[in-house]
Parts: sequence; structure tokens; C-alpha cells
Amino acid sequence: MKSTTSNNPMARVMSLRDFRLLFAGAAASLLGDQFSLIATPWLVLKLTNDPLALGMALALQGVPRAVFMLFGGAVTDTISPRRVMLIANITRFLLTAAMAAMVFANAAQLWMIYVFSLAFGIVAGFAVPAENSIVPMLVEEQDLQAGNSIIMGITQLAGFVGPTIAGILIGRYASSLTGVGLAFTIDAFTFVVSAVTLQLIRSGQQQIAPAGANNENVWAAIRAGVSYLWNDKVLRMMFTVLMAVNFLLIGPLMVGIPVLANQRLPEGAAAYGVLMSAFAGGNLVGYLIAGSLPRPKGAVMQVILVALIASFGTVVGALGFINYTWVDFGLLLLLGLGNGYIAILMITWMQTRTPKDMLGRIMSLLTFSSTGLVPISQAVAGAVSKWSLPLMFAIAGGLVLLVTVWMALHPSLKDFSASLSAVPAEA
Repeated sequence: MKSTTSNNPMARVMSLRDFRLLFAGAAASLLGDQFSLIATPWLVLKLTNDPLALGMALALQGVPRAVFMLFGGAVTDTISPRRVMLIANITRFLLTAAMAAMVFANAAQLWMIYVFSLAFGIVAGFAVPAENSIVPMLVEEQDLQAGNSIIMGITQLAGFVGPTIAGILIGRYASSLTGVGLAFTIDAFTFVVSAVTLQLIRSGQQQIAPAGANNENVWAAIRAGVSYLWNDKVLRMMFTVLMAVNFLLIGPLMVGIPVLANQRLPEGAAAYGVLMSAFAGGNLVGYLIAGSLPRPKGAVMQVILVALIASFGTVVGALGFINYTWVDFGLLLLLGLGNGYIAILMITWMQTRTPKDMLGRIMSLLTFSSTGLVPISQAVAGAVSKWSLPLMFAIAGGLVLLVTVWMALHPSLKDFSASLSAVPAEA
């Protein structure tokens, strides 16, 4: 693993051949995913015109992804992130190619979409922990923050641009399912590109198995990962904070923003699109800032962390009382920027804190804590917002502020600050 001597950490990371291959494959695959994410719901509605069927298809993909994530983390630690990603991409190529063939043959049926969604969700449960664990295998520790920001940045960019392109493609063939078939075909092709780039990567191919892995089953490996997280007091405290903040913010934002736009903003659906773009764009800028700037350490990081999470609660609490689209736009842009920045810092810290033979499991637990609780967060937010939208935002913001106070007073926060001194700083 050799990088340029540039003072810019992003330039150093992009000078690595293997990271460039990962970046190219991830960019292609992530963009392709957006085509399937648009094509699948559209196909369900074209075949059934039934929102319940659409909800079932989405649930069949989302639930197994969350459930199998813990297994995926254990498997990743046993055989290596690169191999898990390679197998997952080949499997997803076969699934999307089969769906494309069914659509072009006018043979697609609802049960096929259900099977596709279920299988895709299971495979994603293994792929996501591997994708979150491979960057530390390819870049030097001092450049890990920059590597994470680049990969997460391209994820955000694909989610920002991809749906629009996919929608235009599918809309061009509105009278038939040709656009849907083309969307699945494009996604299948991107999995081939990603698989080829992974095959060409030289680093991170070794098996990184935990001691005694050959003698322990998957359940034992998962228990070992949970035990490691629980016994590390600092890691446990930060994990709890991130899980709580994600739960308190994701549901209210995903449910509250469309309701806010529909009920209170004169621009309606246009305001909804603008506000979501603001949050997504803010996240992207936050990723890039985190990747370019030196990593804060010690008391500075402690102050930044407390201040940003407190600002999250303040902004979310204020959303329910502000009925001006461009003020909400500015607030969500700043919220996204802070969220993107702190996400890179915390993921990088967790990766450097965790032994490589535990990375897959710890990253899977982190992802599970975020995605696994989203349906519950959305359901609670929906119930409260039906009663009172301002109250829903106020409760969410207030609880985030309480979490901030708990974190600020927690004795492990000082240990967290001290642990940053042991992590190599950005050059």
C-alpha cells in the first residue's frame, strides 16, 4: 500500500491503485442501484396499482437486509470484505439480469418481484457490512477519514443524481415497461463492472479471520462481536449516542418533511423536493469537508461533537414552527452538512478503534442500529405527526438535546477525547 506524498489526504487516497478500483466499482454499482430502486416500485404499481403490494415488496427487501446484516458482519470477518463483496455482486447481477429478462419478455409477475426483493435484501445483508469494512484494508490509517468521505460522498451523489436519470429513462417509455427493463439491465451491467474492479484489487484479499474462527459458528462470532462492543465502555457509549440520535432524527425527517411541505408550505411537492435536496446536498458537502480537513482531537473533538448534536436537536425542533420554504431549506442544508461531517468522523474513529478481525461485526452492528430501527422511528413519527406536526418535531428535538446532555455528562466522553490522541492525525 503506497500513496503519494501529497499534503492533501484525498489526493493521497486517490493515488492508490486499489482504492481507485474500489471507487470506480462503487460509483458504477451505486449509480446502478438507483435504477433498480426506481424501477422496482414502478413495476409493482404498473402491474397491480396497489400501494399495499408496493409496501410488501419494499418490506421484503428491507427486513431481511436488516436481519441478515449481523450474519453478514460475521461472514465478512471470516473470509474478507473483498470476497464477500465479489460474491454479492455476482449474485445481484444474476438477480437483476433475470428481472430484466422477465420484463422484456412481458412475463413479469408480482410473485417474481417478491422473490427478487427478498433475495436482493438477503444479499444486501452480507454486502453492506463488507462495503463498510473494506476501506481500512486499502488505505493507511492516517488517510482513513479521507477514504471514508470519498466513498460515502459518491454514495450520496449517486442517490442525488441517479433517481432523476432513472426517472427520465423510465418516463421516456411511459406507455410500456421498456424503460423498466432497461433500468434493470443498466443495474445488472454495473454489478459486472464492480465485480471486475474488485477482482483486480490486490490489497485486502487475505483471509482476516478472528482467532478460533474455524472452531466457532456464526452465532458465536456474532456474540463475540456484541461482547466486544459491550465491554468497550467508550465504544458502547458512542454507539448508544449514535443509535439514539439516528432513531430520533431519521423517522421525524422522513415522515415530517413531506407532511410539512404538503400542509404548511405554499410550494407543496416542489418544496418537498427542494428540502430533501438541501439535506442530501448538505450531507455531501459535510463528507467532503471531513475528508479534506485534519481530524479534530482531544477536547476540540469533544466540543465539536456536543455542539453539533445539540444543533441537530435545535434545528429539528424548530422545523415544526417555521413555514418559510427557504428558511427550512437553509436549516436542512446546515443539518445535512453537520450530519455528513460528524458521520465521517465517527465511522473513522470506530474503524480505527476496532481490531480488523472485528470490523465486519462492529460495522454491521452500527448499520443495524441505524437501518433496523428506521421502520419503528417512522411509525412513531407518523402517529405523533398525525396528532400534531409541531409537537412531533418538538419532541424529537427535545429528546436529541437530552441525549446531548447525557453524553456531555458521561464519564466515558473524556475517555473518548483521550482515545483520539492515540489515533494518527491527518498530515
